Amino acid sequence: MGNQPSVPQPGTKFQVIGAGLSRTGTSSFSEALRILLNGPVYHGGTQATLGAEKEIKPLIKILDHSPPKSPSEKELVHDLLRQRLDGYAAATDMPFNGLVQELVEVYPDALVICTTRDPDAWVKSIGTITNATTKWFLRFVLFPLPGMRHFVDFTNGLGKQWVELYGKHDGVSTRDYKAHIAYLKRVVPEERLFFFDVREGWEPLCKALGKDVPKDIPFPRINDGEAIDRLAKKMINKGLMRWLAISAMVGAAIVPYYLLKR
Repeated sequence: MGNQPSVPQPGTKFQVIGAGLSRTGTSSFSEALRILLNGPVYHGGTQATLGAEKEIKPLIKILDHSPPKSPSEKELVHDLLRQRLDGYAAATDMPFNGLVQELVEVYPDALVICTTRDPDAWVKSIGTITNATTKWFLRFVLFPLPGMRHFVDFTNGLGKQWVELYGKHDGVSTRDYKAHIAYLKRVVPEERLFFFDVREGWEPLCKALGKDVPKDIPFPRINDGEAIDRLAKKMINKGLMRWLAISAMVGAAIVPYYLLKR
């Protein structure tokens, strides 16, 4: 997860669909794309959690209608994706890694790049997100925070998307990882699909994009797990502090009233 949300640049051409699952180096990949494509990249997890309310609500609406079950619903999803990604050079992370079929239809010239990782290591790592986003108290704690008050609805939509794509079973396993790869091979033309391990650095990514390797710029290395943990703690603390402030304001209004009544 990135450090801050991106800002669209009008007129930017959309070039890359980031199809890798969360915890496969999507933040490092997003930053690398920003450098290579010279344009903003929409990292779904970052935009939904750190962006304004206008970021997360359309994503929830897209998830509500995915996968589309009628021509009119497909047109709605396509329109919402165009609106949300206008001004961006690429989109990565959730929910876009589960909307690849729709994105391929909307952006027929875009390259699809899936970041990869050892499946067993991925299963252990994805627990970071699961633990941070499934706390029973989140809806209440986050309610005073614009944008984040919709976070539980967002994660519920992601859960629905997951089941639709990979099937329902207990926990997350390598089966899900393999099902995602199979999904990509099913919906993306072979000549447009590229797999990339961020540990390999600039060379294979630049080759896929037809770009020169940046001089004197190290390949980005962003620890998603640490960023997610920091964000979860920050948002929970911020929500609790907002509730304390609300309680103090209510108390300040009520106490004088009761004193006057005595």
